[in-house]
Amino acid sequence: MVTVNQQRVPRKRTYLMCSPEYFAVEYAINPWMDVTTTVDVGLAVKQWDRLRETLVGLGHEVYQLPPEPGLPDMVFAANGAIVVDGAVYGAQFKHEQRTAEAAAHRAFYQAQGWRFIAPTVTNEGEGDFAYLPEAHGGLVLAGYGFRTEPAAHAEAQEALSRPVVSLHLVDPRFYHLDVALASIDDTNIVYYPGAFSTASQKVLAQLFPYAVLADDADALAFGLNLVSDGCNVVLNSAATGLAGKLKATGYQPVPVELAELRKGGGSVKCCVAELRR
Repeated sequence: MVTVNQQRVPRKRTYLMCSPEYFAVEYAINPWMDVTTTVDVGLAVKQWDRLRETLVGLGHEVYQLPPEPGLPDMVFAANGAIVVDGAVYGAQFKHEQRTAEAAAHRAFYQAQGWRFIAPTVTNEGEGDFAYLPEAHGGLVLAGYGFRTEPAAHAEAQEALSRPVVSLHLVDPRFYHLDVALASIDDTNIVYYPGAFSTASQKVLAQLFPYAVLADDADALAFGLNLVSDGCNVVLNSAATGLAGKLKATGYQPVPVELAELRKGGGSVKCCVAELRR
């Protein structure tokens, strides 16, 4: 069951993005990556620009992290950290191909004067962490099973001073939490139950009885890899079914085309980190 509310109010957000000018599929570290795939970098940049322009057009502020050659996945800026009330818990990537990205993110946050907490265990930022500031007093949902280590959940709880709920991802196609679950406002989520263990499904059902549930087609179209301001939901244009469900519950779907970046196993949310001051 979901509640319908046609008076949903957007809240201005601040985001961090990184241009895909060096994007390529040079290695395979998730089931979506195929090293024989040809990437049209020019098209990837155009699609990414359209996403950035869409967010700015909705009234949000977007910072840009300069891309670096040799780091083709740096476009997936959400993986570099999670930020809550100005506290930044940094990433420590699992795969060596991405480890250098962490230093670039750390340098950005420290240059901004934010309080940076360096990790001691593997975690991939908002790839595996989702924050809901008004759900149960402020809650971090945290995925594990493929990238982020469970020990990082306890570390994040100490760094961010927020309770962290661990969720077990069991389908390798949904290797990060952000391809299986997303916050759609400050209190509620949308998710694909099949990505989670039976126990984690029960936890989510108890915590979020009014969540929007996605089906297989929604999930496989990267529909859950979305960004929402509490009213406008920016999501992959291929997820037409999910767009309809969100509209029926009072949200405004804003579809964007990100076919080139999907070749790397990411979509809207992967490209967008939220900076919560």
